[in-house]
Amino acid sequence: MKQYTLLALSAVLALAGCASVQGPEAVPVATVESTLRAAEAAAALPSVIPTGPLSAIQSAELSSRAVAGLEAPPDLWNRIRRGFAMPNADGELVRQNEQWYATRPDYIQRMTDRSRKYLFHVVEELERRNMPTELALLPFIESAFNPQATSTARAAGMWQFMPATGKDYDLKQNVFRDDRRNVLASTKAALDYLQRLYGMFGDWHLALAAYNWGEGNVTRAIQRNQRMGLGTRYVDLTIPIETRNYVPKLQAVKNIVATPDNFRAELPLIENHPYFQSVLLERDMDVSLAARLADVDIEDFKALNPQLNRPVILAAGTPQILLPWDNATVFKRNFEAYSEGKYASWTAWAAPATMSVGDAARRIGMPESDLRAVNAIPPRMLIKAGSVLIVPRKSNTQADVASHVADNGQLSFAPEIVTRRTVVKAGRKDSVAAIAHRYKVSPDQVAEWNNIGATSLLKAGQQVVLHLPVRAAARSPLRATAHAPVRAAARSGAKAPAKPAPRKPAIQQQKRR
Repeated sequence: MKQYTLLALSAVLALAGCASVQGPEAVPVATVESTLRAAEAAAALPSVIPTGPLSAIQSAELSSRAVAGLEAPPDLWNRIRRGFAMPNADGELVRQNEQWYATRPDYIQRMTDRSRKYLFHVVEELERRNMPTELALLPFIESAFNPQATSTARAAGMWQFMPATGKDYDLKQNVFRDDRRNVLASTKAALDYLQRLYGMFGDWHLALAAYNWGEGNVTRAIQRNQRMGLGTRYVDLTIPIETRNYVPKLQAVKNIVATPDNFRAELPLIENHPYFQSVLLERDMDVSLAARLADVDIEDFKALNPQLNRPVILAAGTPQILLPWDNATVFKRNFEAYSEGKYASWTAWAAPATMSVGDAARRIGMPESDLRAVNAIPPRMLIKAGSVLIVPRKSNTQADVASHVADNGQLSFAPEIVTRRTVVKAGRKDSVAAIAHRYKVSPDQVAEWNNIGATSLLKAGQQVVLHLPVRAAARSPLRATAHAPVRAAARSGAKAPAKPAPRKPAIQQQKRR
């Protein structure tokens, strides 16, 4: 404001000098004072930044418009403070949360240090949409600005999107990436969602409650209060403790950012400048190579591109990567000069049928342990047909992964069935086919296990080897030990049943569960 005042004073003196030959001393003091007051009043008015095509300003509009500031805020915290626009919350919960944060300076330091990579982008998006800049502080509440954060309810990313809500806002979740962690995509989705909620409820506190608890729950809470003749503000609703504490938490962080000295808090300097640039990716590329070409530590690269689930970036699904501001130019230069061969050492492979991990590893030609590690395959699981895995890229493979695979590839598992060798006795007129049908296995399997033909007839009492699931084997009605309960009853003097009660095959009992 001092700058505007001095400019106004200079203009007055210059005009006075042009109008009179008597010099500056002829300018009345009252004129200077009134000019200073006018300049100060003009500086206090909100700046108007034109949008769209330029148009002439009418004379009647001049008195209500101020000159836009030419000097940007010195740091990002100052810029955030200037954009505060939500009504303040107050009360005991706000005081409690202020105390909680104020007594944990190390936690505040870690949170704010982590935020420096993402905060400028969030503030830019909020200002572009004319939304309150307090919302830039929401990831402090949701995830402590950790894009790798995952809640017990499976919410993920710094904005903590649930899987279903993420899909509603086009955040892809597949074997290659989880866009709920993507800095650009998740921020856009979160602000889209918050704008929609504000449009529904017309109140930022209710919008925040819906973001935390769900719009349907907030709507029903409002309707319940309306039926009871009660208020429908955030503070009036009957809501869960977590949601009741949600706005007070944000208000506490807002208060600390607004006046850190009051809480003996030290906010690290975050420059009012973009931290990262977006760079187009033209080819599939190993994560390690992309970091090396950008001259960026691998952990810093992953912090800016946390959506990547595998050690390769597929250009068809992730056409842009984020790099620190100055390293973007380094990456472009090194990419153009790169001549060491292929960019990606991994590609995608779809399982043609449900198979064990060992079978898949043999088909691909890599150790089973490596296949498990790179695809995060849990133990005792089968790979379902159609599942997409990351596998080594052959030297003669030039084509990159297609977009429909990069966008939709999923990896699904089925429990591996553990079998036990079981011996049963054939009944009269039993055949291999009849035994196979009874135990839900194929005749070829029975024939192979017993070294007989698949169409063979069996003698009464003939022992037949089967490999059955553990539970089915444990409950087999035709095992060699099937009469043990009868013998035990005879030894104890109890009356044994004349004939065991018929039971359904164990495999059917297993299905009902």
